[in-house]
Amino acid sequence: MNLSDILPSGFSEESFLILSASLTILAIFFAIWYSLLAKDPSSRKALEMAKLREGMRESYLSPKQRRSLTPNSENLMRQVVDYFKLMKNDQAEKYAFLLSKAGKRTPDALYRYLFFKLISPITGATIAYIYIYTLKAIELPPLGQAFATIGTTLLSAKLPDILLKNSILKRHELINKSLPDGLDLMVICTEAGLSLDAAFSRVSKEMLYAAPELSDELSLTSLELGYLPDRKKALMNLAKRVDIPMMRSLVNALIQSEKFGTPLSQSLRVMSSELRHERLMKAEEKAAKLPAIMTVPMIIFILPPLFIVLLGPAVIRVIDNFINR
Repeated sequence: MNLSDILPSGFSEESFLILSASLTILAIFFAIWYSLLAKDPSSRKALEMAKLREGMRESYLSPKQRRSLTPNSENLMRQVVDYFKLMKNDQAEKYAFLLSKAGKRTPDALYRYLFFKLISPITGATIAYIYIYTLKAIELPPLGQAFATIGTTLLSAKLPDILLKNSILKRHELINKSLPDGLDLMVICTEAGLSLDAAFSRVSKEMLYAAPELSDELSLTSLELGYLPDRKKALMNLAKRVDIPMMRSLVNALIQSEKFGTPLSQSLRVMSSELRHERLMKAEEKAAKLPAIMTVPMIIFILPPLFIVLLGPAVIRVIDNFINR
């Protein structure tokens, strides 16, 4: 099937190529322009923290007059999600918690996720049908076409979950790298006489540009320590959102410190020392694995050129001598 067969009448292949090239150049221009924009994370983060603070105030100070998270909007995503009643599903709370672990805590983020999770399999099935059955771009038997369409649909249905899980893992990895430095700052703050929530707030401001992920979690924990009736619940929420061994150890140490009355600075200093030692051990472990990892690349990419450089001239001379004889 030629491209001209599926184009509208009066629309040539040259016009299609010119239009495609123009749209591609326009998309590249907007991508470069957007990447060069100066983004200030502090203003966006302050706005999100203000919304969370207001939501906590309404939730804990006047729970009977709590407003619904679904405003009366003409937004297409909200209308589709409300029409299918996806927000009332039991899975909505699970997805909201997973989005909070990925750093997306606004109601709009949940609406967007549910909307894309709804249309993703439909879009994948439509693209697969057009690509396989209409355009016939891949020559497959009927059974193979059916399996390819079903596989594409299933993969499209799982794509939002895969992307969300990948976002959570990347965020946890960044927090894991920056947590020892943040803990050192918390030790300084507590030794200077600050309380736990004040130390969290101060460290979140100091690490806003160096580690925005950790700053976001500490700032939210500081808000919860001020609003939640149980301080232990606020710390446990931090451990649930950032489910890594370092954070769980830190939360357990803080809970035990408040429960038994041990000095907070002393507990944080011990935790800081342990985390630094653990980070050093991981660096030494990676360094110890380096010779074994480099063995295969050296054999494949370094030794053959070395043999060619060392033995090549001798082999050429031997071949010339045999030819001259």
